[in-house]
Amino acid sequence: MEELLTFPALMAFLTLLALEVVLGVDNVVFIAIVTGRLPESQRGKARTLGLSFAAIGRILLLLAITWVIRLQEHVLFTLLEHSFTAKDLVLLLGGLFLVGKATWEIHHSLEGLAHDPSQKSTSLGMGGAIAQILMLDLVFSIDSVLTAVGMVKPDDYTQAWVPLAIMIAAVLGAIGIMLTFAGPLSRFVERHPTMKILALAFLILIGVVLVAEGFHKHIPRGYIYFAMAFSLGVEILNLIATARRKRMMGAAVTPHI
Repeated sequence: MEELLTFPALMAFLTLLALEVVLGVDNVVFIAIVTGRLPESQRGKARTLGLSFAAIGRILLLLAITWVIRLQEHVLFTLLEHSFTAKDLVLLLGGLFLVGKATWEIHHSLEGLAHDPSQKSTSLGMGGAIAQILMLDLVFSIDSVLTAVGMVKPDDYTQAWVPLAIMIAAVLGAIGIMLTFAGPLSRFVERHPTMKILALAFLILIGVVLVAEGFHKHIPRGYIYFAMAFSLGVEILNLIATARRKRMMGAAVTPHI
């Protein structure tokens, strides 16, 4: 138990927690989009259940780490001179699903159906939302778990359970942070349609990255997150400028007594 309270263990936990949160940004954006199609009364419950099941799934993957590692070693088939492992197949299918889902949501928003309450209540149920959250979290969890195992090395600890405890604690902490910010982010995205389109564009970008990685074409995530941060910054400036113009126009038309 003392090993969990040492400085190296604490630093490993904080580093892994930060990494899990960064890797979970994609998940939070997807959750905000999916739950936005539900009635207001069901959104919080769907986010909580989806992320709770996702936490259980990540912990099970950590406990079955030998099987997870084998996913990137065992070749299932070869196509067009590319050898595909189980991990490659999961990334490929997950990426295609993400691209298709985000494209459909953009179409749904631009057609105006997203603003019809009757469409929101019937187009996606609670079970469907939770299933989609779990599906995407499984795709993101594989990279997350493999990264966690690579960062927290068992050889650095005398007790075999210590690195596993650190990884599980970091996963639970990251899920807790995602639960905290998923609600405000969802409401923010719903209030600003242009931000929703930008978030969906991010999901398409992440989906393309997953498909590329499924074909063994690695794209550094730093480039992706920089592009996302830059686009987000520009859109935030645009929202500030729009709000300022509205205030100025409101002040101009207000009659002076």
